[in-house]
Amino acid sequence: MPPPDDTQPPFPPAYFEVRFRATGPAAWPARFVIVTAWATTGERWTDAENRAADASLLARLRELGIVPVRVTGYAAATGHTEPGWAIDLDVAAALRLGCEFRQHAIYAVDGDALRVLRCADAREATVGSFRERLDAS
Repeated sequence: MPPPDDTQPPFPPAYFEVRFRATGPAAWPARFVIVTAWATTGERWTDAENRAADASLLARLRELGIVPVRVTGYAAATGHTEPGWAIDLDVAAALRLGCEFRQHAIYAVDGDALRVLRCADAREATVGSFRERLDAS
């Protein structure tokens, strides 16, 4: 992996303000990751490009035998939304998947602890409680 770029903050502030919407499961597993394929922070993609990337990620997850759960991260202040997938995958594999789909970061949940991890170098930061950020659908 390349050395970390210490000239920029590792994570935009929005990563710590994230909230989530999901339609299931009734009981979340003890550990899972949240990955997306939408335009990474600072990039602009068309809706068609975002949907195509999301469909490609879903197909890749199914190839791997993973049963994903739709989770949409959003920013309450700006209304920005980004559909993603909660999956049962170890963090190292999820980081590789994030890189494959041109992502800046993924989220990992362990118990109720939510962390954000940078795909390029696995640098991480604590975000807070996953369940406190989860809106009932």
